[in-house]
Amino acid sequence: QVQLEESGGGLVQAGGSLRLSCVASGHTFSSGGMGWFRQTPGKEREFVAAISWSAVTTYYADSVRGRFTTSRDNAKNTVYLQMNSLKFEDTAVYYCALSTGGLGPSLKSEYVYPYWGQGTQVTVSS
Repeated sequence: QVQLEESGGGLVQAGGSLRLSCVASGHTFSSGGMGWFRQTPGKEREFVAAISWSAVTTYYADSVRGRFTTSRDNAKNTVYLQMNSLKFEDTAVYYCALSTGGLGPSLKSEYVYPYWGQGTQVTVSS
């Protein structure tokens, strides 16, 4: 069994920062990576960021590149999403996900992630 749990969401003023954490428990795999996605009502879930298990490679959506940074601590089975210069448009429920087989650019696709966390709400106010 694999479980993912996000934390760190909340209410923040535009221009502020938050750091999300995602802890994985149970059986995890090094063949893929971990990703961050977000979703707002009426919109499809969109890719935000991803990181390989070795942390050699990261990927970012154009909308967050330069503002968000994802990292991981494998000893703690934890991946992080540091979000700086937050905008109102960043308001969403943020999900972390674990891939067991996705490699390279495929980590941008939700279809390579069989395991998902419950989500954490991020609200950015003006």
